[in-house]
Amino acid sequence: MVKRKIQIDKERLAHQKCYLFIKRLFDIVASCLGLIVLSPIFLITAICIKVNDPKGPVFYTQTRVGKNGKQFRMFKFRSMVSNADELLAKLRSQNEVNGAMFKIKNDPRITSVGRVIRKYSIDELPQLINVINGTMSIVGPRPPLPYEVAEYTEYDRQRLLVTPGATGMWQVGGRNDVNFDEMVRLDLTYIQNRSVWLDFIIILKTIKIMIKPNGAY
Repeated sequence: MVKRKIQIDKERLAHQKCYLFIKRLFDIVASCLGLIVLSPIFLITAICIKVNDPKGPVFYTQTRVGKNGKQFRMFKFRSMVSNADELLAKLRSQNEVNGAMFKIKNDPRITSVGRVIRKYSIDELPQLINVINGTMSIVGPRPPLPYEVAEYTEYDRQRLLVTPGATGMWQVGGRNDVNFDEMVRLDLTYIQNRSVWLDFIIILKTIKIMIKPNGAY
């Protein structure tokens, strides 16, 4: 059965001013509190990364594509070897997902500490900084890489109509067990139906999978 493609109503998005105000207020308050409450986890993770690979930095920044195609620097805890980006070209032929996305389950670039923090999504926590500065939201579509966007169809580019998120329907809906087309469908479903209540549900599911991981690797 062929799934019907989702077409986003841009005019409806433009009139969600009350929702966007509440969302931005929540993002700022929750991210600031999160940085304070999670500071012990930040410290422990930083120490583990340094002990595991003393030569590399604790944090990793990467160019991602945000709302309306605007690029920004996304923060993460480093979970790969220092020259991971240089090794990517040699691994592209081993890609295990279709579409404009790269994933391999046993990626040799991931460090031993990296596997643990990825499993429990701890590597994503520094994105709270991106949420505070407004380049990301707590809930939204996964922010893609520039080379991924270069392969997007006009349909796929609808993911860029809204601010990307640290978590979203893709992350709670199976993550790496979901192929590219399904990821796009999940993100567009979120954009089409986004609301304070839907954001709340996704956040609760995110907390659940941080305790009991899904397909993250």
